[in-house]
Amino acid sequence: MPRLCDRAGCVRRAGLLVFFLLFLLLPASLVQAEEPEVTADAAILIDAQTGRVLWSKHGEERHYPASMTKMMTCLLGMNSLTPDSLVKISPLAAQTEDTPLQIAAGDTMRFEEILRGMMMASDNGAAVAIAEAADGSVPDFVARMNEKAAELGMTGTHFANPNGLTDEDHYSTPHDMARLAQYAMRNPVFRDIVRQQQRTIRWEEPAGKQLLVENTNELLGRYEGITGIKTGWTKAAGGCLAASAERGDVRLIAVVMHAASEEDRFTDMRRILDYGFAETTMAAGPTASACKRHVWVKGGVHSRTKVVPAGDIYYPLLPGESAEHYTISYDLPKVIAAPIEPGEAVGKLILSYDGQPVGSVDLIANPVEPGFSLGSWLVGVFEGVLTWL
Repeated sequence: MPRLCDRAGCVRRAGLLVFFLLFLLLPASLVQAEEPEVTADAAILIDAQTGRVLWSKHGEERHYPASMTKMMTCLLGMNSLTPDSLVKISPLAAQTEDTPLQIAAGDTMRFEEILRGMMMASDNGAAVAIAEAADGSVPDFVARMNEKAAELGMTGTHFANPNGLTDEDHYSTPHDMARLAQYAMRNPVFRDIVRQQQRTIRWEEPAGKQLLVENTNELLGRYEGITGIKTGWTKAAGGCLAASAERGDVRLIAVVMHAASEEDRFTDMRRILDYGFAETTMAAGPTASACKRHVWVKGGVHSRTKVVPAGDIYYPLLPGESAEHYTISYDLPKVIAAPIEPGEAVGKLILSYDGQPVGSVDLIANPVEPGFSLGSWLVGVFEGVLTWL
């Protein structure tokens, strides 16, 4: 005759069965994935729109950034030179350590060609050539790199060169590199460069010289949704990688620094991005038009201009979170000075979760040319009053 369980045992087994069934019925968003195990000493994962930190391992720890540095070199070069600007290779650039583009002193290339070659092949000499073409000298260019880093809030960063070769005074953090990557990926030309897998790079002089270049980012074409960005490697820096990927409405940026090997940086990144896509959902917040503001303008042909976020607002949510806990506020001056360039950010929309700031979105002003108007003149006269109100 089968043995009957005692009453307490039956209750326990029934309770466990109910718990198991309830667990299976839980929404996927409430079942947390295991945090990624990575070889990198420091790493971070952020939401690409708001910059909210979704996961971090020593994200504020300083390390050598290696060739991730070239993200900044690329941006500043594009600000100073046109695609057709001619860049002549100096002896200093040609003699720089590690030049896979095989550039030689006296070579001449269009800026677009050497820029893409630098980013894809991670050519250190090309970075020197771009710095010299943009600012006349490497030290002047590096000074501008540090100015831009300060502007972007990269408080844990200092640049000593345009390519990332090891220098004790050249360092950054995963969070700062993620801030730089987030800013850079808003530029459509930058986005096009860092997602390109292969390209034939051509010279102006010597005529006919060309080289087929493969992107050093092995995730391109091999990881679902990957869109960039930049590798880095030196013996001192270890494996470094800044990467971006998107699936549906989830857009992620991640950075690893000082991974155990060149290959481990890619394995680490796959694990981090997998975790991000498993854990993150996006909830629609207010539209850009609903967040419209106006600011006063002095010294311009108009006295006021409209300010809106760079796009509609989406709230990144981790398991168990609710969009109802998000609030928004504005970090925006009441008076700004002309000229205001197209696409210029003049403030930030701050996102907070349970009262704690977690991210921001740039506020973009309609352009205003410098000049005179009575209203804008009065704004200048009464700026102190308008700022106080």
